[in-house]
Amino acid sequence: MKIIIATKNSGKVKEFKELLKQNNLNLEVISLNDLDTPPEIIENGKDFKENAYIKAKTIFDKYKLPVIADDSGIIAEALGNEPGVYSARYAGENATDEENNRKLIEKLKNFSNKSAYFQCVLCYINSKGETFFADGKCRGEIIEKPRGENGFGYDPIFYIPELKKTVAELPSEIKNRISHRGKAFEKLMEILKND
Repeated sequence: MKIIIATKNSGKVKEFKELLKQNNLNLEVISLNDLDTPPEIIENGKDFKENAYIKAKTIFDKYKLPVIADDSGIIAEALGNEPGVYSARYAGENATDEENNRKLIEKLKNFSNKSAYFQCVLCYINSKGETFFADGKCRGEIIEKPRGENGFGYDPIFYIPELKKTVAELPSEIKNRISHRGKAFEKLMEILKND
C-alpha cells in the first residue's frame, strides 16, 4: 500500500520510515518531494491539530491516497505558547534551524524556567477518507549550547534530564521511542494495523 507523508522535511521522512520499519509495516512511503506539483498547503490553523488536518486533507483531496500529516513543534513554558505552531519559522519565514534555536535561547535568557516540551499531532486519512488523530509529548528543557549531530530542528538544544542528553545526542532507536513523534506514532500504529 502506498501512503503519503505530507512533508518536504527529509528529517521527518527518515523518522517516519524508521518508525514504520520498527513496527513491521510494509508501506511504500511517498513524501511531498516525490510528487509533481503538490498543492500549496496553507497552515493557518490555531493549533497543531488543525494544521495537521489541513495538511492531510489538502493532500488527500488531490491524490486520493492514504495520508499521514503531522504538525509539531516546541513550546517553552516560560513563553506561553511560543514558538508553538511557528516553531519552523520562529526566526522568520525561511529561517534555518540554527536561527530558530538562537532566537529561542535568546528569548529564554532572562527566565529561570527553561522547561519545554515537544508536541506532535498526527492526522491520518485512510483510503476511505476517514480521519484519525494521535498525539504525543516529550518533556525536557532548553540549554544554551547545542549538543549532538543526530537530529534536526530544536533537537540539539532540547535536553532530557533523565537521559542526561539532548535529543540530538540520542541514537535513532531511543529517540524514536521517547520522542513526541514516536509517542504519537505508537498510537497511530494501532490505528494503521486495524485499518
